[in-house]
Amino acid sequence: MQIQKDFSLRHYNTFGLEATADYYAEAQSVQELTEILQDPVWKSAPKFILGGGSNVLFTKNVDALVIHPEIQGIHKIKEDELNVWLKVGAGEIWHNFVMYCVEKNYGGAENLALIPGTVGAAPMQNIGAYGAEIKDIIESVEAVEIETGDVRIFSKAECNFGYRESIFKKEAKNQYIITGATLILSKNPVLNVGYGDVQRTLQEMNATEPSVKYVSEAIMKIRRSKLPDPAVIGNAGSFFKNPEIPVKQFELLKDVFPGVPGYPVNDEKTKVPAGWLIEQAGWKGFREGNIGVHEKQALVLVNYGGGTGSEIKLLSERIQDSVEAKFGIRLNAEVNFV
Repeated sequence: MQIQKDFSLRHYNTFGLEATADYYAEAQSVQELTEILQDPVWKSAPKFILGGGSNVLFTKNVDALVIHPEIQGIHKIKEDELNVWLKVGAGEIWHNFVMYCVEKNYGGAENLALIPGTVGAAPMQNIGAYGAEIKDIIESVEAVEIETGDVRIFSKAECNFGYRESIFKKEAKNQYIITGATLILSKNPVLNVGYGDVQRTLQEMNATEPSVKYVSEAIMKIRRSKLPDPAVIGNAGSFFKNPEIPVKQFELLKDVFPGVPGYPVNDEKTKVPAGWLIEQAGWKGFREGNIGVHEKQALVLVNYGGGTGSEIKLLSERIQDSVEAKFGIRLNAEVNFV
């Protein structure tokens, strides 16, 4: 495996931020990964695992060995009359995997179309959109323990999935490198089209009999209309999580702001769209120098070119303070700061 020194990460993060890694290596297989983890030269060196770079904000250079898993492959490991089990390498592009499933008419991943990043990063974040999350289709996650180089299989339950959370972001943070995942897809898809935007878009497409293909196309159409292309404007998609607040707090909020939207999570909590809160606080379309808030989606912070991670971080903190002052809700970042 080739180790590169003073490696630029500008093209390895969707914000397009300039950052330099002390050392950089791409692992093409689990064997390559375990070898470098056990190599005496690198065993004690600090390490940073970089997936697709779609959920990271570099505020400084990375004084570590940056490991980029490039493990490829989509393999059918079993199937029955109802489902198919696919083992997918961590280096596969997530959207490409979704399109593979759509082409095969395998159901379950279509609502997650066009989410940037890799398959390896997807379970860490428990990616989700339009009523679906990756936890809905995961059977297990394969990972290598950084300390020992041992391969471990995490069951779905052991992954401890939550809203944009998993064991890999919490209890096991910085302890494992995800190398692949086994996902269960349906041969007889039950389509998830409950979101109003999805229903309206399907109607506009004259999709009278929705299919996995139609749903994925509708999702892509919606995302492209709302979210900037990172290849054109640097961004990491949704910068903040949608806050989940107690039902009583939401009812009090509605008394002051009758138009506030909310979606029941359970009997105790209601989810409030972070984008709405940010927009109402006056940040939508805000620009300061080379950074700002996207003009079509207030949930997206952008780098117009030449901005720095520190500038974006400071802007995010100003937004958090502003929203908290107006609504009494503290937004939490979905993006990981480095």
